[in-house]
Amino acid sequence: MLEPYNDEYFMRQALLEAQKAKEQDEVPVGAVIVKKNRIIARAHNFCERLTDFTAHAEMQAFTAATESIGNKYLNECTLYVTLEPCMMCAGAAFWTRIGKIVFGAADERRGFRRANFPILHPVTQVEGGVLADECSVLLKEFFQEKRD
Repeated sequence: MLEPYNDEYFMRQALLEAQKAKEQDEVPVGAVIVKKNRIIARAHNFCERLTDFTAHAEMQAFTAATESIGNKYLNECTLYVTLEPCMMCAGAAFWTRIGKIVFGAADERRGFRRANFPILHPVTQVEGGVLADECSVLLKEFFQEKRD
């Protein structure tokens, strides 16, 4: 039987958020947080709109998710994000004790995996590359349009 709520489904939801960011002239990164196959938070980058470098999609999603469940710990949740989290967002993920992070495109320049030390909580599982091509194309198109 085909499971309708799988990593690809939820990453597509994050891609919808990334598209919203692009339409608002934000770097197109989107995130959703899922608990028991239910989306409890949706977010995208708000850095330009808020003039705030910390307003990454993940940070916005963490805040919305903790408000949604009334708990600062997200250990029973999964973060789906279209781009590998940066070190700031990975540090915030540590404090939330997020159960799992699933990301789309790798970030070879600023992604948390560049750190030479463990940055995520020991319980956090990580899976990368889900719909990586689609996530990457959206980002590449955005920056190409900026350069043109």
